[in-house]
Amino acid sequence: MEGISQLISKSKTGMNDHVERLKRDLGTIRTGRASTQLIENIRVDYYGTPTPLKQMAMINVTDARTLEISPWDISALNEIDKTLQKADLGASPVNDGKIIRIVLPNMTEDRRKMLVKNVSKMSEDFKVAVRNERRDVLEKLKKAQKAGEITEDDLKRYEGDIQKATDSTVALIDKTISDKEKEIMTI
Repeated sequence: MEGISQLISKSKTGMNDHVERLKRDLGTIRTGRASTQLIENIRVDYYGTPTPLKQMAMINVTDARTLEISPWDISALNEIDKTLQKADLGASPVNDGKIIRIVLPNMTEDRRKMLVKNVSKMSEDFKVAVRNERRDVLEKLKKAQKAGEITEDDLKRYEGDIQKATDSTVALIDKTISDKEKEIMTI
């Protein structure tokens, strides 16, 4: 019985991990204002090693539309600049020799609608991942029932628990996406 409890617990943890990953991914999507999350995980080639920008520089939001990057190692400034130029930020970084500034333009209505569409697609991808998590654990539970490790009543109870966890996780994904869509559409 202990193995079944661990299986269900692991499945619920996996579902929660998908929600956390969604929140992290949504943080990288630009809304109407600047956020360090837009660039902090961009990987810069630092002495041959792809390194997240947040480990190489201090990133500040100086106003609603401006990000300022101050590298701890000035020799990395040009590599950071090149990487930011290649990143699809919708703005060009300005390198003054000591720091890099990125002034984000106001988003157009079309850009906002496109972002909402991308966020909706992202939502579906994460819901599928959660449902796959449910499917995998249900298959294992059915095998355990066929092997005589659990009764049919236990199987039904566990299926109900997993379905409740799936429903609450999908509802949380929907709420998270809805909040992000509102944030994107707010001017």
